[in-house]
Amino acid sequence: MLMPNAFRCRKPRAITAAAALAAAGVLSFVVSGGCSRAPEDHLQARVDAGLDRAVCYLVSQQSADGAWRSTTYGTLADGPTLTPPVLKTVMLAHGDDRSGAACRRAASYLRGFISDDGSIPPDMVLDYPVYTAALSALLFNRLWLDASGRERDAHRQARDAWLEYLRRFQLTERLGWTPDDPAHGGWGYAVVPPHRPQNGRPPFDSDLSSTLFAVGALRLAGVPSDEPVFRKALEFVMRCQNFAGVDAPSVGFDDGGFFLTPTNAAQNKAGIAGTDGQGITRYHSYGSATADGLRALLRCGLTADHPRVRAALAWLERHFTARTNPGTFTAPLEADRDAAFYYYCWSVTHAFRLLDVTTIERGSQRIDWRGALAGALLERQNNDGSWRNDYGFLKEDDPLIATALAAAALANCQAKRRPP
Repeated sequence: MLMPNAFRCRKPRAITAAAALAAAGVLSFVVSGGCSRAPEDHLQARVDAGLDRAVCYLVSQQSADGAWRSTTYGTLADGPTLTPPVLKTVMLAHGDDRSGAACRRAASYLRGFISDDGSIPPDMVLDYPVYTAALSALLFNRLWLDASGRERDAHRQARDAWLEYLRRFQLTERLGWTPDDPAHGGWGYAVVPPHRPQNGRPPFDSDLSSTLFAVGALRLAGVPSDEPVFRKALEFVMRCQNFAGVDAPSVGFDDGGFFLTPTNAAQNKAGIAGTDGQGITRYHSYGSATADGLRALLRCGLTADHPRVRAALAWLERHFTARTNPGTFTAPLEADRDAAFYYYCWSVTHAFRLLDVTTIERGSQRIDWRGALAGALLERQNNDGSWRNDYGFLKEDDPLIATALAAAALANCQAKRRPP
């Protein structure tokens, strides 16, 4: 969720969504066949204006101690759950004293979880430890890269402490898991390091989203790609892909897309697709999971030309839309398709940028994904700079969650930015 370096926190203007769109001019979805494409500098200006309002909104919601806390969900009001994702959106808003001070307060808050010996206490229990640890490590790594002297050392120590805490939660032999376990190698929602149970399974063991955050934090912090942590994670990530190779695909199932987990049917947002010829339950691919899966493959060391990466990218390009979370959803789950809409936007924009996708080819059409998503996101932005999802199943109806995701996705729609 890295943001551009040119934000200025001005007082948000009270304008309607329609007026904002009229002033900005929604970019054309299709950029061929006679349709014109807005200049890149025009897109930059539109995105900057939306991001400016978003950052001002987020800064206004910060608590006095530096944390961000939900006023929508009591379970998200703890501080360590929402502070890292919101800070990640705000922290690169250089040039404004107010946003810079907000970043310093939040970083100080997150450093407060580190004990005097430089580690995260092993008995500390967080509501979402993998997400908190992964995002905190990413934040302190960015601060470390931008700092110098003693401050740089402090940021490095904080990064390493959160990374070590994060490693404790990977489901590996150290916790009793074996390569034969479908959850082996991944990370999940457990609030304490999940030892393998002797009888039965925990309700949530490994999932693709948690695993992406973990491997992303490790790789961006410079952990070598040949470490066993990535090999084991890759094994789990591959189990989440509907892919059996080009020679033996299971017709109707192996489309190259991803689902969240092979271990818990209830967690797969699009539902069960059926049973294949080997009697294995198969799950529908969908947009947010496929974007996560593609990114996880790359973070685990696969190259852009690997068949699995190409298959996942092809799925995203075939199904891309700026208006909904794509994929085939079973009828009972259709109502929750867009509960992760802003998460989908955030992840798919990262995926396209990682692979330097500029336009999507569909027959004679060339789709400008940046313009399409920028227009859709700006259209949904509220007057106060926030976003809020009408669907609450995945808590995107909390404006802190939706705004952090939507603003990061909007930043990724800028035409000229360094890779995430």
